[in-house]
Amino acid sequence: MIKSKTFTFLVISILFFSSCNDTETGEEIYRPVNILLITADDLNYNSVGCYGNTLDQITPNIDKLAQSGIRFTNAFVNIAVCQPSRQSIMTGRYPHNNGAPAFNPIDRNVATLQEELHKAGYLNGILGKEIHLKPTEKFLWDYFITEGDLASGLGIGRDPELYFDYATEFFNKSKQEGKPFFLMANSHDPHRPFAGSDQEKNLWGEDLPLFTRKFLPEEVSVPAFLPDLPEVRLEIAEYYTSVYRLDQTVGAIMDALKKSGQEDNTLVMFISDNGMALPFAKSNCYLNSNKTPWIVSWPGVIEGGKVDSTHFISGIDFMPTILHALHLPEVENMDGTSFLPVLRGKIQKNRKVVFTEFHRIFAGIDYSMRCVQAENFGYIVNFWSDGIHQIKGDATSGRTYSAMKEAADMDSLISDRLNMYVYRVPEELYDFNADPDGLVNLIDVPDYKELIQEMKKLLLKEMKRTKDPIYDEFVNRFQVN
Repeated sequence: MIKSKTFTFLVISILFFSSCNDTETGEEIYRPVNILLITADDLNYNSVGCYGNTLDQITPNIDKLAQSGIRFTNAFVNIAVCQPSRQSIMTGRYPHNNGAPAFNPIDRNVATLQEELHKAGYLNGILGKEIHLKPTEKFLWDYFITEGDLASGLGIGRDPELYFDYATEFFNKSKQEGKPFFLMANSHDPHRPFAGSDQEKNLWGEDLPLFTRKFLPEEVSVPAFLPDLPEVRLEIAEYYTSVYRLDQTVGAIMDALKKSGQEDNTLVMFISDNGMALPFAKSNCYLNSNKTPWIVSWPGVIEGGKVDSTHFISGIDFMPTILHALHLPEVENMDGTSFLPVLRGKIQKNRKVVFTEFHRIFAGIDYSMRCVQAENFGYIVNFWSDGIHQIKGDATSGRTYSAMKEAADMDSLISDRLNMYVYRVPEELYDFNADPDGLVNLIDVPDYKELIQEMKKLLLKEMKRTKDPIYDEFVNRFQVN
């Protein structure tokens, strides 16, 4: 505990300090702010109760966190697949700018948030998903809990009690060493295999991670971007069972923070790395791919129960925002910008647009895509789409994709929808306000020609600013007036 105001004055340019009164002396005590980032794995934004999921008490702990702070309704990750998404968040750069457009390590000359926090005396910790931040030595972890450490039975990263235990140990370590902390707590839910699924049994046998609430097919609603087929409905129920367990993990981590006595001095953010692993979501550039639940709680700074539907924020903004909040020096060449003023209740007029991208799946197959979303509309370019190549990846495993393929033989609407997913078209335009599930492609509607040109110019400008390697291909293939 630091009581010297003189000392505080000297270091305030380096660290952001919160203050309170010593109950015995009445003097102000200054403490550096802790950072807790909780991530979900493959969670759709609208699977959360406070984001519109009508299942009773599906995410009570996440909803409680939202009530304690601010919830953003226009928040995005810049690429909808795990490792590139997480590495983009931790570098403040698009994947095409940090050396890791797919499942690659970032370039060694790219600064990470953890390196900057280490310089400022922070204790860096991670729980799970550690294999998706590479090279490991660039992230300077002082507390390193692996997927294997988080194994319950054979299922990794799906036991709320283990998250409570490890989070408690880390928070205690921070207090014992007298250091402020950054903890990245990564749930493996609701990533495949979903709770109670055949896929889970085939992978892990009978020694499976437990779940305490099972959703039944008749309880759930199938997202509008998927056909309402029995096998699809069953897989959605399994997915929501995993979502509920994710929420229990969030509750366990927050409980550990509260019991550590550091809750009032910790800035907490909750996000997902990308959308659900189903067709038209993960590994694409749709609203259901990149839009994320983004909740920020900061006692004493952010009033509870706030909702921001004005500003667009994205993953590349996380690192600059944290550095700004802690009064740490800016890092050169980040693509994102701080939204700290928004957290403090101010307006940032330039936050009306967001850019997303996709490169390659884990198998190394290239599916280059770019997207710009400006207020209600999203314009997507599928560079790989030629009517021959077919998309693959996580979303084509499991019940849903198989059910769509089987039903396509008898249902022309499902057949058309499946073909759209598998082969795509070079350009897509959606009114995501009226059509959030991207069911009606407006690219050939004459009334939208002027809007399409405006969207192209926005995308072109950002690709040029960030030295996107396929900038020339966009210029050559897609006419911009």
